[in-house]
Amino acid sequence: MFEVIVDKDKCIGDEECVAACPAQVFVMEDGKAEPAEADECLGCETCVEVCPEGAITVNEI
Repeated sequence: MFEVIVDKDKCIGDEECVAACPAQVFVMEDGKAEPAEADECLGCETCVEVCPEGAITVNEI
């Protein structure tokens, strides 16, 4: 199981993580990425790799 954290101060809302996530973890909420389906996270960290601002952290829990 993984914990997905989005730093709202860093997120610029470019939706790269939404498009890249194979598990469809993210939705856009008020112009920012929100890990609405974090329990679906595969831990692949594709979202971390594509985020230009480094706003996403994935931790194994």
